[in-house]
Amino acid sequence: MALLSESAGVLPIHRKILAFSFIGWIFDFYDLLLLTFLISKTTLKADLVLSTAEVSILLGTALAFTAVGGFIGGALGDRYGRKPLLMITILVYSVGTLLSGAAIGFWTLLAARALTGIGVGGEWAVAHTLVGETVPPHVRGRYGSYLQSGSAFARFFASMVGNLLAPWIGWRLAFMLSALPALMVVFIRRQMPESDVWLQSVKAGVSSRLGYVAALGQMVGPALRKTTALALTVTTFNMAAYWFKTIWLPTYLHDTRGLSNADVAWLLLMDQVGSIGGYIAFGFCSDFLGRRPSFTIFSVIKAVGLLMVTLGWDLAGGFTPTLFAFMFLVGMGEGNWGCIGPLLNEVFPTSVRAAALGIIYNTARGVQFFAPVIIGFVAARSSFGAGIALAVPFALLAGATVWLLPETKGVRLMGTVKKEKIA
Repeated sequence: MALLSESAGVLPIHRKILAFSFIGWIFDFYDLLLLTFLISKTTLKADLVLSTAEVSILLGTALAFTAVGGFIGGALGDRYGRKPLLMITILVYSVGTLLSGAAIGFWTLLAARALTGIGVGGEWAVAHTLVGETVPPHVRGRYGSYLQSGSAFARFFASMVGNLLAPWIGWRLAFMLSALPALMVVFIRRQMPESDVWLQSVKAGVSSRLGYVAALGQMVGPALRKTTALALTVTTFNMAAYWFKTIWLPTYLHDTRGLSNADVAWLLLMDQVGSIGGYIAFGFCSDFLGRRPSFTIFSVIKAVGLLMVTLGWDLAGGFTPTLFAFMFLVGMGEGNWGCIGPLLNEVFPTSVRAAALGIIYNTARGVQFFAPVIIGFVAARSSFGAGIALAVPFALLAGATVWLLPETKGVRLMGTVKKEKIA
């Protein structure tokens, strides 16, 4: 029987796999972001008697522990399958969010956010691996972008719950209601298939032999170490551009620029609308022009928007329609995240694919533990705008370094390691 990825066209099963992975990713990222909004819009900080330094640590903790989840979840996904690990990681981040609502102080909330981060890190890796391994090569860029676009919907839900619902129902209930996606596991277990590329790898005796240490060893071995280093560099630069902007942006707009909650919500909504458009546009662009040129174009768009929203605020005319246009560009540029999943799928073999996605993506995200701390440090000596503007050079660096990786548009996913070639 032909593999799902060798189908001449898109089948209903491809759409079902995308749909379950997409919903899982929305609530994955939503749970990661929710604390940012609850800190500024509810009594959470006062109720738990948190200092500014403790808030910074809490905001960074879930990010740091996504690296742990990526390391563990990806490697286990290569050993035991994509589908069971998708279910387990959704349950883990849902339990972490539920426990966040029951926190009684800094340390209990810290532990709950760490658990949330572990689940979040593992889910991204196995979801992107599952979609990448099952869809036909000619639409892999689009499907990777469609899946990643869930982050835009996640930001929308997090901002709406944080700005509108949480002040009314309280932060505890907001957290607890956000654990409901755990119910989706029942439907995944019954209706979603396992990756047939992975099953084929198991039948060939590859994936069943590799444990976590072996997978990591293969990634840093002679055949893959250069690919691993370059993929990690590109992802880390792009991740820094995202998190330097995201974590403190609501606070920057509200406290530094003096905008009302409603005005902040509208600006963030424009960012999210731009992101959805950006993901869709990037998917088609990457399948047509290629991964590298598309990634660079969107990175530059992001940098321009970020520069004007921060250091160029007065030049943009302040809170005017022009500023909304630049916020749209920021979101549009974030469409380049649609490249990361397909690109990592395409440069690593099946035996370590989920581990590679988990380790690279979540190591890059875990390093962002320092983002809120750095921005807080810069803001204390200059301004929040200057701190957030640090995202601009990182966006440009990501757009430049992606050219050190090979162009992989339309390639057939390889099952075993090939001799490394970077062009």
